[in-house]
Amino acid sequence: MATTEDEPEDILFEASDIEEGEESGGAADDTVPASFLSQQRIAELRQTYRRNEKDTGSPEFQVAGMTERISHLTQHLKDHPKDFSTRRGLVALVNKRRRLLNYLYRENEQAYVEIVGGLGIRHKVPGAIPSKEDTYGRFPGQKNTKGKSKMKK
Repeated sequence: MATTEDEPEDILFEASDIEEGEESGGAADDTVPASFLSQQRIAELRQTYRRNEKDTGSPEFQVAGMTERISHLTQHLKDHPKDFSTRRGLVALVNKRRRLLNYLYRENEQAYVEIVGGLGIRHKVPGAIPSKEDTYGRFPGQKNTKGKSKMKK
């Protein structure tokens, strides 16, 4: 009979404990997800950099959205360093933004300066990148070594 009296003591949680735990767990769900905040920030940036009310395709509009997506993905990769598929997508997005910025620089240099300064983007203008000849032209070329081994026999 002593075993039947001990059974209620073996119960870990009572009904009141479970209800209290759910209420306190609900308070933790009040935090806003990072993806939601990122989407709000994208919408704000696009509002700022669009050319007119119905603009969805201008380079400024696209670069503003991409910049926020890049910062969101960068933060995600800091938390999840082994997420290689996201890393691949991030590299593709950075390259796409770079091409858009190159285009914007060619077409409207003033808009390029404003968006790079406003968003804090590090971007080298296309003309500032030295060619291979500019970089290595001062060094002499290699000697002609057709089929000859440099090792002595």
